[in-house]
Amino acid sequence: MTPKARVAAWVEAFNRGDADALAAMYHADAVNHQVAESPVVGREAIHAMFAREFAAAEMVCLVENLFEDGEWAILEWRDPLGLRGCGFFRVVGGLIAFQRGYWDKLSFLRQHGLPIPPN
Repeated sequence: MTPKARVAAWVEAFNRGDADALAAMYHADAVNHQVAESPVVGREAIHAMFAREFAAAEMVCLVENLFEDGEWAILEWRDPLGLRGCGFFRVVGGLIAFQRGYWDKLSFLRQHGLPIPPN
């Protein structure tokens, strides 16, 4: 599976809130680093992260652009509430080996009525 096709499938699973399907798209030792958070290492930890996040908020990823360059797919996205971000996915052998995402955590927490952590 090409990086672009893998990320398109990732978006579909994300929009279903399917932590099992998402986790299956990662290498066993993959890293998911959302820059507003500490890196999450390993498929099991990534599964737990998605399950926790889907339980806390309803999230939707609307693709604005999806590019591919070698092993990398680059996703520009927005959500229905106006939040925007981008993600970089390194796909090796059809599975995600590394992901880094950029988005505004404070805006996300406010939009979903979630608690804002103290400094």
